[in-house]
Amino acid sequence: MIDSLLIANRGEIACRIMRTARELGIATVAVHSDTDRDALHVRCADQAVNLGGARPSESYLRVEAIIAAAKATGAQAIHPGYGFLSENADFARAVDAAGLIFVGPPASAIDAMGSKSAAKALMETAGVPLVPGYHGADQALETFRVEAAKIGYPVLLKAAAGGGGKGMKVVESEAQLAEALSSAQREAQAAFGDARMLVEKYVLQPRHVEIQVFADQHGNGVYLAERDCSIQRRHQKVVEEAPAPGLSPELRRAMGEAAVTAARAIGYVGAGTVEFLLDARGDFFFMEMNTRLQVEHPVTELITGQDLVAWQLRVAAGQPLPLTQEQIVLRGHAIEVRLYAEDPEQDFLPASGELALYFEPAGGVGRRVDSGVVEGDRISPFYDPMLSKLIAWGEDRETARRRLLAMLAEQQLGGVHSNLAFLRRVLAHPAFAAAELDTGFIARHTDVLLPAPAPLPDAFWALAARAWLLTAPSAARADDPHSPWAASSGLRLGLAGEQRLHLRCGEAEARALPATGVSLLGDQLLVDGRRHVVQRRGQWLFVEWDGQLQRVTQVDPVSEVEARQHGHGGLTAPMNGSVVRVLVEPGQQVAAGELLVVVEAMKMEHSIRAAEAGEVTAVHCAEGDLVDEGRVLVALQPLAEEATA
Repeated sequence: MIDSLLIANRGEIACRIMRTARELGIATVAVHSDTDRDALHVRCADQAVNLGGARPSESYLRVEAIIAAAKATGAQAIHPGYGFLSENADFARAVDAAGLIFVGPPASAIDAMGSKSAAKALMETAGVPLVPGYHGADQALETFRVEAAKIGYPVLLKAAAGGGGKGMKVVESEAQLAEALSSAQREAQAAFGDARMLVEKYVLQPRHVEIQVFADQHGNGVYLAERDCSIQRRHQKVVEEAPAPGLSPELRRAMGEAAVTAARAIGYVGAGTVEFLLDARGDFFFMEMNTRLQVEHPVTELITGQDLVAWQLRVAAGQPLPLTQEQIVLRGHAIEVRLYAEDPEQDFLPASGELALYFEPAGGVGRRVDSGVVEGDRISPFYDPMLSKLIAWGEDRETARRRLLAMLAEQQLGGVHSNLAFLRRVLAHPAFAAAELDTGFIARHTDVLLPAPAPLPDAFWALAARAWLLTAPSAARADDPHSPWAASSGLRLGLAGEQRLHLRCGEAEARALPATGVSLLGDQLLVDGRRHVVQRRGQWLFVEWDGQLQRVTQVDPVSEVEARQHGHGGLTAPMNGSVVRVLVEPGQQVAAGELLVVVEAMKMEHSIRAAEAGEVTAVHCAEGDLVDEGRVLVALQPLAEEATA
């Protein structure tokens, strides 16, 4: 068995691998960037090595540095996790050449499935149904224009070497193709070092069902049921569950056997996932094979009772699979949600900043949290914005769904935008409860899942004002709780009654008189028998209202006016990130909707466009600049009405 393991990754997957290694008595080595020097995965490891830099190319993608770290620390094996180098065949070869164990498939298998185009050709030879598309070597725009016309719009552009939604664009018409292809190629190059693309027919209302496969070095192969991953945004999974609702035993067997056949055809070893599109008639089409452990593997673990990371380590050490196909028994149902630092109200833009408040659900039967952060961490713009995964198991799907809803109600998160409230709405939606699943679920139920923000009522501001006073730090209160100076009533000598507080929450402000009849019990306010979570973190107060934690602070009106004047007339960065393209210069006139700047964050590109016609008066950024959220990138002077007529 392996004695020491280096994990070439970060975040929750690094922490999760370390947990199993610890249970097996395997020492662990973490690697990290300068940005991650205090990260949770570094603190959980027995040893840690700094790779330097901040961007993945400067740290987690440095093959030679990672192998050198393994040798320097005496690690026998390297586990790549998922993302970064996990599906890089050259990395697997380098690990083997260094005399170390790669906890994953052989490089030849990664090569075979690492290119979506090559994988499609293999599946076609094996007789697995394919979605109509073009997977050729010619990458010219005109070739894609011709092939897309043959397939028929809408089409889906996909990075040939990638996954996870990176380098993936839905194109509705030929007019969108050139810009979409260019953007997808840049994303693919940045994420995978490979800009090659393929194009497929965009299948409407399909389900995304994937099969977990496992193979050892002795020719044994099994499938551990399937997962439904249909709830997606930006082509990335948000909710996953196992087994897939509504699949017959016959369909499960057919898909499972096809997946194992695909794995055997390329000499596969270790954990892998074969992904299919499943239509309403029960026909399935091969999409891709991920030659690594998946983010959503916990739901499979919960319904099979198996530790897939332990399986990976045993197989990598040369041991046979612990179970045969007949011995794999499914029990109950499991559902997982991915908790992201992102803003659902802004098309799920990745968010970054300080995680000022973070509290996970309590443990218990059927409850699991895989996380890689703690309160106080800074969420970087350089890496994937996933914070943690909440997973619930139940004897049936409804029990698992209700248990997960309870966990989401307990989760507290503040300081950065998150999809927490959005996840609660997804799990609570009647269509999800009825298992009416397909990849268009979020778009179809947008009105309910992403409601327009409602103005905060007077009752909220009054409650927040009282909470601000009740939670305000007071040395006098600690020294003498009976002192009138310690009272939170707002009473001051020479003043009559309580004073209004000037508070701010998001973009809204109010001068509020503190509510009466409010009691503070631990971290909860009690108002007319209802409880509201309240947490104070320095200058920020987090108050629960309608199931969401609202972040409140007291306002200095003079400073706020100055800040507004400084930022007037500018187009700002929507998130922390780096500028990859600047398409305008001072003096240039632009039309409404024209592309001005492209910002990249967490391996995704975001376009900054002119909201109205105008003249660029200044450009405050250059390609390669790192910018903070809210920084003015371009100053735009609206054109006079006669100029636009």
